[in-house]
Amino acid sequence: MNVTPPRLANQILDLLPADIWTDKSITFLDPVCKTGVFLREIAKRLMKGLEKEIPDEQERANHIFKNQIFGIAITELTALLSRRSVYCSKTANGKYSICNAFENGEGNIRFIRTEHAWVNGKCHYCGASQEVYERGEELETHAYEFIHTDDFKEVMNMKFDVIVGNPPYQISTAGDDNGAQAKPLYHLFVEQAKKLNPTFIAMTIPSRWFSGGWGLDEFRDKMMSEAHLKYLHDFPNASDCFPGVEIKGGVCYFLWDKSYSGETTFATHDGNAIVSISKRSLREPNCDIVIRYNDAIPILHKVRSLSEPAFESIVSTKKPFGFITNYNGKKEPFEGAVKLYGNRRVEYVKRKDVTRREDCIDSHKVIVPKAVGSGDSRTDQSCQTEQKIILKINCK
Repeated sequence: MNVTPPRLANQILDLLPADIWTDKSITFLDPVCKTGVFLREIAKRLMKGLEKEIPDEQERANHIFKNQIFGIAITELTALLSRRSVYCSKTANGKYSICNAFENGEGNIRFIRTEHAWVNGKCHYCGASQEVYERGEELETHAYEFIHTDDFKEVMNMKFDVIVGNPPYQISTAGDDNGAQAKPLYHLFVEQAKKLNPTFIAMTIPSRWFSGGWGLDEFRDKMMSEAHLKYLHDFPNASDCFPGVEIKGGVCYFLWDKSYSGETTFATHDGNAIVSISKRSLREPNCDIVIRYNDAIPILHKVRSLSEPAFESIVSTKKPFGFITNYNGKKEPFEGAVKLYGNRRVEYVKRKDVTRREDCIDSHKVIVPKAVGSGDSRTDQSCQTEQKIILKINCK
C-alpha cells in the first residue's frame, strides 16, 4: 500500500481550477482512502476558499465535511485512519470531531466489506485468485467496493464533481495458467470513475501503462485517444513521488477534464524539477505506445522520414529461432551442425531443427541480454538472462 505524501496530494490538487475552492456546491470523492490525505487537503483549501461566503468557522466546517467531501476506504483500518486524519477523530460524531453535524460514527468516509465474485477460480471484477483471496471474515478481502459492481450509482447514488485518489496498483492472481503473479488494478478505478461522469478526475497511477502491462492494451488505447486528458505528469523515478519506494517503470498523475478537448500537456519530472514539458497528442501515427520522453518525438519523426525498415522487423524478443528455454542440443559438434548459444552454454543443433527464421542462420546476429529494472530508468542496468535462451546461431 503506497501512502500518498501530502506534498504529492497537493501537486495533484493544484491541477484543478483555482475557483473550485470557492464553490460550496462542488462535491469531492476519494474512492480509495488510505490515510485520508486527499480529503484532508481538500478540506483545508475549502475552509480557506469559503471563508467569505460562510464566515462562521464551525458552520463552514460542518457544511464542507457533511456536504462536500466523501471517501471510500480500502480497509476497515484505513477507514479509521482516514476519519482520524479528516475529522480529527476516528468517529465522525465523536467528542473531538471538528464537525458536529454528523449523527453516525462513519461520517462521509465509509467502509463496507465487499466480497469477490468468483467465476472459474477468478474474480469477475478484478481477476483476483480465489485460491488466494477466498478467506475468513477475520482477514481483509481486498475486494474494493468501488470496482466490484457493475453500476456504482446503485451503491452510492449521488453526483460527484471531482474524483481523486491513489488506487491500489495490483492484485495477486497466483494459480492462473499463464503463471502471472500480479494483475494491474489501477486502470479499473480510472474507468469506473469515468462512468460516474464527474467534471474532473485526478489520480496517480504507475506509468507502466505507457507501453505495457498485463491486460492494459485497451486502457492504453483509450487513454491515448482521450481528448479530455488535459495534464499528464510523469516521474520515471518513482521515489521522486514516494520517497524510498521502488515502483518499476515509475509513476504518473493526470487530470481528466470533461469540459476540455485537445492535446495533453505532458511533463517529465526529475527530482523536484520539471525537466521537459510539451503540449502534444499521446498518440503518434502507427505507434501503439505512449512515447515517454518529449525529446524523442522529433527523433521519431526524423527517423520515419527516411522511410527505412522498422527495427522491429529485424529484432526478436522471444524464441526467434523456435527453441524454447529448456531445449537441449548436442554437447559436441557434428557434421553440418549449427551452434546454438544459450544461457551460459553452447550446444549444437541440426539446421533442419531451426523452425523459424532459417534464412537468418548465416547472417550476423547480436545478442542483447535481458534488462533488469531497478525502478529508476536513469540507472537501470543490463544483466544476464535467467531461464531464457539468448539466441545466436552461426554456422560451424
